[in-house]
Amino acid sequence: MATKVALVDDDLNILTTVSILLESEGFTVTKYSDGEVALKELIDNPPDLAVLDIKMPRMDGMELLNRLRRQSNLPVIFLTSKDDEIDEFLGLKMGADDYIRKPFSQRLLVERIRTVLRRNSARTNGVEEQDEEVLVRGKLKLDSVRHACFWDEQEVTLTVTEFMLLHALANRPGHVKSRDQLMDAAYDDNIYVDDRTIDSHIKRLRKKLKAVDPEFSAIETLYGVGYRFKDK
Repeated sequence: MATKVALVDDDLNILTTVSILLESEGFTVTKYSDGEVALKELIDNPPDLAVLDIKMPRMDGMELLNRLRRQSNLPVIFLTSKDDEIDEFLGLKMGADDYIRKPFSQRLLVERIRTVLRRNSARTNGVEEQDEEVLVRGKLKLDSVRHACFWDEQEVTLTVTEFMLLHALANRPGHVKSRDQLMDAAYDDNIYVDDRTIDSHIKRLRKKLKAVDPEFSAIETLYGVGYRFKDK
């Protein structure tokens, strides 16, 4: 049975182009241009995953997610503009699984959808936590099954990509990871992203970890080489 994805966006161009892409990848797609209409359908006829635009009239993506989470744990990916960092953070705290900024690579969206679906499948199928699935490095704790990050026992909300980058660095503390190696760790199927994308992710990672610990300095930059994690 095909995986069902719901798209909720008031931009008809995005609804059309993304639905064509997803259908070509084997997904069954339902489209909604109105948040209120979408809410009822997402609850009454839930898909496997929903992609929500944050900025919509009548009911925006934040309100839609807020109401949805009262009744459903449906996996959700947000579409945001480049200036919506606060909304991204609040959305993740409210229960969104990931976000992608506009304009976005359609291939990246497909891979993010697949990543979130895999993670949700592991969770709903009762995959038991194994020791190797919880990585502890000093104050850092990464739970791969629950996609949870803790620093000094305080939870830090990360996107899928941020989590994978941090896991790749922390998995071998002291070892330098080049940007190419980090790209391979964070993106499936050799999706191309440039160096600045990795740098932007690392910048946001540091910002989120410094929000819970202003003295955080575990991610080191080796200029011209890459990044490394130190656990002491």
